[in-house]
Amino acid sequence: MTPKTATFLVTEQMRLDAFLTQHLSETRNQIVQLIKQNSVQVDGKAIIKPGQKLRVDQEVIITFPEAKVTPALEIDFEVEILFEDDDLLVINKPSGLTVHPAPSVKEATLVDWLKHKGIRLSTISGEERHGIVHRLDKGTSGVMVVAKSNTAHEALSAQLQDKSMGRFYLAVITPPLKEQIVEVNKPIGRSAQNRLKMAEVEGAKEARTQFAKLALSHDEKRELIGCKLFTGRTHQIRVHLETFSRHILGDHLYGARTDKEEQILLHAYILYFMHPITQELCQYKAPISTAMQNYMDKNFTKEVLDETLLQDNFERHFSIITD
Repeated sequence: MTPKTATFLVTEQMRLDAFLTQHLSETRNQIVQLIKQNSVQVDGKAIIKPGQKLRVDQEVIITFPEAKVTPALEIDFEVEILFEDDDLLVINKPSGLTVHPAPSVKEATLVDWLKHKGIRLSTISGEERHGIVHRLDKGTSGVMVVAKSNTAHEALSAQLQDKSMGRFYLAVITPPLKEQIVEVNKPIGRSAQNRLKMAEVEGAKEARTQFAKLALSHDEKRELIGCKLFTGRTHQIRVHLETFSRHILGDHLYGARTDKEEQILLHAYILYFMHPITQELCQYKAPISTAMQNYMDKNFTKEVLDETLLQDNFERHFSIITD
């Protein structure tokens, strides 16, 4: 197949990366990758410096790489679809399902499931991607949005960055919170003691989480809490809870070794965002996993849970909803 090309004439002096960003309406990161992999010529000469200065009347030719395509592993699971249209897919990810393939992951992932559904996006630099906007840890269940086009992907990713996309989680922790609302603003980076863990690290990426009391267990030793993410760092909820000596039941990385729960009781419950095409407000609630629901039914008062988890009432538990 003949590679797709595009040709532009320079009408004013500027840097190559700025010129391409202006003409392709892509992120600077994608433009830089395109340049560095020998895909851009200026007056017939390959240029790999993003900061190359352009002169008036020079010709810039871009040869877009063919998208990399990797085969999908066979899948033996299904994923609940909460909503789907031509632009996006909202799912309820089951606990135990890894989102992205990696050398250490031998089983099929959510990306493999998306490939089987025909959701195969690619960047202008030829990288294969599958519309993943935000991640959930393998053990975490709950709501995720997946873009079905590059346009939707860019729009949703921008909302994630500017925090107009919001996420509420549920978690069962021990011991209970002391205050109705606990807010943690502590930077998160890779732990120096255990490379599998993240930790509070001075000078690392900013991270902010708000926790709210929802319901006490029958024995008052455990508590269902709501978690509001204002940033999206790896293991953010678990790390921030650890900073004030709380842990999620079933969390065998950050939690107690004596914890007998097999599944981490952490669930991405509500997701809201603006539809990338229609600009309508979208809000979705993911049904709680069977294991977590069974645990709550056994250890919490049903009437309290039913009232607490009503979607229309959920946000009132937090003193700050958006910021």
